[in-house]
Amino acid sequence: MEFTVEFYETDAGRCPVQEFLDELKAGDPGDFAAVVAGLAKRRNRQYHREPLSKPLGDGLFELRHVGKLNTRVIWFFMKGRRIIAVHGIRNKGQAIAARDLDTAQERMRDWQERFEK
Repeated sequence: MEFTVEFYETDAGRCPVQEFLDELKAGDPGDFAAVVAGLAKRRNRQYHREPLSKPLGDGLFELRHVGKLNTRVIWFFMKGRRIIAVHGIRNKGQAIAARDLDTAQERMRDWQERFEK
C-alpha cells in the first residue's frame, strides 16, 4: 500500500511547499535532507503515526523534524492514497501558530474544492 506525496499548488502555479524546501536547502542543508527523507517515508503507511507524523485536527497532519529550529510540513490525505503537502514552517517552540494552521486549512479547502471529485 504505497501513497503518493504531492505539493499544493495555487491557481497561479505557485508551489509554497517547494519554495519553503528550496529556502531550507539553501539555509540548512541538514534539516532539508531530513525533511525530504521524512516526506519520502510518507509513502509507506507505517510512518503515518508518531513520532514522524502527528495529527493536528480538522484533517491536517504534521511531519516534524527537530533541529536547531523545529521544521514542519503540514499535509492532509486525499482519496486514492494521496498525501498533499500544503504548508512548511520553522519555529523555536512546540506550538504551531494559529496563522500557520489557518494557512494550511485554507490551502486544504482550496485544493479539495478544485480537485476532489
